[in-house]
Amino acid sequence: MKSAVAIFSIGIVAIGALWLATSPARVPAFSEVRSRWRPSDAQLLDRNGEPIHELRIDPRGRRLAWAAYNEISPALISAVVASEDHRYWSNRGVDFVALVSAAAHAVAGRYARGASTIAMQLVSLLDPSIGRISARRTVLQKLRQIFAAIALERRWSKQEILEAYFNLVTYRGELQGIGAASRVMFGKLPDGLDASESVALGAMIRAPNASREMVLKRAERLSREFKVGTPSRDAVASAVEHAFANSPSAFARITLAPHLAERLLRNNDDGRRRCTLDRELQRFAIDALRRHVYEVRDRRVDDGALLVAENATGEVWAYVGGAGELSNAPLFDAVRAIRQPGSTLKPLLYAIAIDRRLLTAASLLEDTPLELPEQRGIYRPLDYDRQFRGLVSMRTALASSLNVPAVRTADLVGVEFFADYLRRLGFNGLDEEGDYYGAALALGSCDVSLWELANAYRTLANGGEYSELRLTIDANSQSNTRRVYSSEAAFVVSDIMADRASRSATFGLENSLATRYWSAVKTGTSKDMRDNWCVGYTDRFTVAVWVGNSSGAPMRDVSGITGAAPIWLEVMNYLHDRFGSSQIAPPQHLAMSDVRFPGAVEPPRREWFLGATAPDSPLSDLDEAKARILSPAPETIVALDPDVPSSEQRIAFEASAALLDSHWVLDGRALGTVHGVLLWAPSAGVHTLSIVRESGAALDKIRFSVRGSDRHKFAQEVKRQ
Repeated sequence: MKSAVAIFSIGIVAIGALWLATSPARVPAFSEVRSRWRPSDAQLLDRNGEPIHELRIDPRGRRLAWAAYNEISPALISAVVASEDHRYWSNRGVDFVALVSAAAHAVAGRYARGASTIAMQLVSLLDPSIGRISARRTVLQKLRQIFAAIALERRWSKQEILEAYFNLVTYRGELQGIGAASRVMFGKLPDGLDASESVALGAMIRAPNASREMVLKRAERLSREFKVGTPSRDAVASAVEHAFANSPSAFARITLAPHLAERLLRNNDDGRRRCTLDRELQRFAIDALRRHVYEVRDRRVDDGALLVAENATGEVWAYVGGAGELSNAPLFDAVRAIRQPGSTLKPLLYAIAIDRRLLTAASLLEDTPLELPEQRGIYRPLDYDRQFRGLVSMRTALASSLNVPAVRTADLVGVEFFADYLRRLGFNGLDEEGDYYGAALALGSCDVSLWELANAYRTLANGGEYSELRLTIDANSQSNTRRVYSSEAAFVVSDIMADRASRSATFGLENSLATRYWSAVKTGTSKDMRDNWCVGYTDRFTVAVWVGNSSGAPMRDVSGITGAAPIWLEVMNYLHDRFGSSQIAPPQHLAMSDVRFPGAVEPPRREWFLGATAPDSPLSDLDEAKARILSPAPETIVALDPDVPSSEQRIAFEASAALLDSHWVLDGRALGTVHGVLLWAPSAGVHTLSIVRESGAALDKIRFSVRGSDRHKFAQEVKRQ
């Protein structure tokens, strides 16, 4: 037998010399192997480097982030070296003593411990053709493994070999690498493994899918080879039990930002990406959103979304794209979905009117019945409570979210001009001309996303200066800014939205918009209660919330004040308690003046004004040049019904309440004093209607047409159309 062993050894040396002389093994650099590593689960890290979401991107095996040598428990290193290559630190890639011993036992027909070193196993992992077991496996294949291991030892350090080995070896099932193994089986990072857990993992490497009993038997034998700190038998048994109890398929991922992770990680090659989110805020925002959505589920609500942005930097601190399992479409990103914004566009409109010196916060607007001709017919806006308040100041109109004054302001500013401003604020869905949306644009007749709306309000918080929102931290990135509003107009609108007293006309003094610190906020509810919005800001953060249904179905009796506002308030309180906040300071070129309103329309107060718009005296009055006929709208076409007796058909003439001392003039003929609604018996033709003061001055004039009720003529008119 000794002669056989000697002949075998001489043969190995001879073949080895020939191999090294003619075909040296090609070994990749350690950096090359490290750079090729791709985790199966990409990690999204928050602004502080903490994991906030893990996303499976490769179904072929479970691999987490690469673990560096100094991130691996010394106990695990000791256990694996003892199990797989106990002369690792002294051999040069091949343990010739073990190799000769294995050969001798093989010749004698006895079982022998494997002779493959850690380096030899690693080269098989790097090049599977070397270590692949098949019927054609030959001595030459084994020799290739041996000499590749020798070449590896020459090029790599011992620490690099161990680091790569721990990351490439398979532990159990689909678990590849120590990162996945320690995380799944023990819920720890590799540097936190204790001696008993290290022994359990070390015992699995040789036969990863062995039975629990076999792994326990091997682990107990391995534990006896520990020189210092030998784990007890009970501890080893407990560790093995724990490892088998945690199935790889039940791997619990961190899932705090699913919608953002899909956006940032799906096509990312690095396996890790750092974003601007704050993990603790994100966790709080998720909980607040889901809890409040659950509370209104009986009103046909199943979803919501939330965004928090830092005003100064544009960095997004919280991004909640949906209500999770409460939603009927949990994978749908509601932060980016486009929906009608309701009244949330009103502050953006009034800021334009202030900037263009068309209105001040003290300007009086008419909250009275209104008809406006548009492409699709006559538009008649109504307030939420279907009441009209007569004359109101712009401050009250905005703070109390009155619809008719907003529509009048849109008509005053110009709908196309307003639409252009919205585009400058980043609303990319407004791809039609202004006439397509009509004056109803003031009430949210376009489609916007929560992402766009949040940044528009952030623009107001930043004194009218716009820049893009940011999701990733990049020290080299520079955000392009542009001025959309003057700082003065932005401040006046912010001051109005922070005014609890002016808001009380619609919402009362105590509600979810009232904070114990300075904050500007606005709600919105779209048509048929399909969407609830609440957007507001302090000096540091902007918070935007949407509540509704992922399907777009209407809710039941849920407005912005009851649906989205409570979530907004809870998140805003969290931010204030954690980071604090201050009142936004007024710009230098604003003036504050005393204002008294005619007829005590509103109580006297001090009001902010832009430069030359400040009144010369405390008395504010209506501008008669803006007086108008409310009904009918200019160029209205009235078609009389041939099936209804003419005596039963009337056209209503109505004017603003400020013109009560005037009289109606139709086609040059006086009809009577302007007081309430005048019902006129129509006659066919084109008519001119005027409102004339007693002095003879015409204050407003419109034209409208009446089509006759003669059946034959009526049929001809219809046919011509």
